Amino acid sequence: MGLRFAQNMACAVFLALGAGGVNAQETSDNQVATKTAWAVFADSNPKECWAVSAPKETVNTKDGREVAVRRGDILLMTFFRPAAQVSGQLAFTGGYPFAKGSTVSMNIDGTVFELFTDGEWAWAASAAEDAKIVAALKRGSNAVLTARSGRGTQTKDSFSLSGFTAAVEDAEKRCN
Repeated sequence: MGLRFAQNMACAVFLALGAGGVNAQETSDNQVATKTAWAVFADSNPKECWAVSAPKETVNTKDGREVAVRRGDILLMTFFRPAAQVSGQLAFTGGYPFAKGSTVSMNIDGTVFELFTDGEWAWAASAAEDAKIVAALKRGSNAVLTARSGRGTQTKDSFSLSGFTAAVEDAEKRCN
């Protein structure tokens, strides 16, 4: 998945989710379903489908103290793009540029994965790693993503996995 595609998806998703998360949705032409804490989107040209959620809780710290910071869209997504042979690709945007060379730690009920970063985006290193993470997300109840910004702020974003399996399976079915 290219960075431009990811940025366009985040923009479309943020417009649909609104600043308050999945439960405070605005109307969107490409949102097709809501599965508890997750929304499902589908586009037809090119054909692409994705499941997405905003965090239920966000904590920002610097030098060991909680701080208030301004962040953009914070989204966890799983994409399907048949024409590009993308199936179940995970993406996370933290709403700020990550520290250069840093990784994002994803803790799913005690199982930890590392995502590589590029600008404001983080991904798994391979399709095989995506599959392992998606399987863990389907089994899990909570995912916590911990990252560091270019300004040294540590962020911890907690996502509910309630509805994740249904949303991902719906997105995948719509793109088959």
